[in-house]
Amino acid sequence: MIDGDDQLVEAAKRAREFAIADFSNFRVGAALVSNDDAVFTGCNIENATYGLTVCAERVAMWKALSEGARGFKRIAVVADTEKLTSPCGACRQLIWEFCGDVPVVLANLRGDVEIYQMRDLLPRAFDATFLDKAEATR
Repeated sequence: MIDGDDQLVEAAKRAREFAIADFSNFRVGAALVSNDDAVFTGCNIENATYGLTVCAERVAMWKALSEGARGFKRIAVVADTEKLTSPCGACRQLIWEFCGDVPVVLANLRGDVEIYQMRDLLPRAFDATFLDKAEATR
């Protein structure tokens, strides 16, 4: 169980240690908290084709969803950068679709932390509310 942002950031830092970033050396960790307080972590995983690389946030999300979690409270993203690293566009879209307007905790290894609402990181987001209900059920 995660009691606060400090513990969530620590979980993301631990996940970051498992990153496979042989090409970019840009290691990222993420920790996602479900509504029932389960914590799912992820790290970025690169490969030589780059296009098949997966971000830490998506790894955490896929783990959570594949284990049955369906509601989330917040996510933390940690990288070893001076300027805090926010989720990429693809991750922002998936966080919005599966987590909604959750707090996103950005942190680095120096102890800097900022918190944003997802709506501020992905304004005017596209989601299922734009899809025709008849089309969505096919």
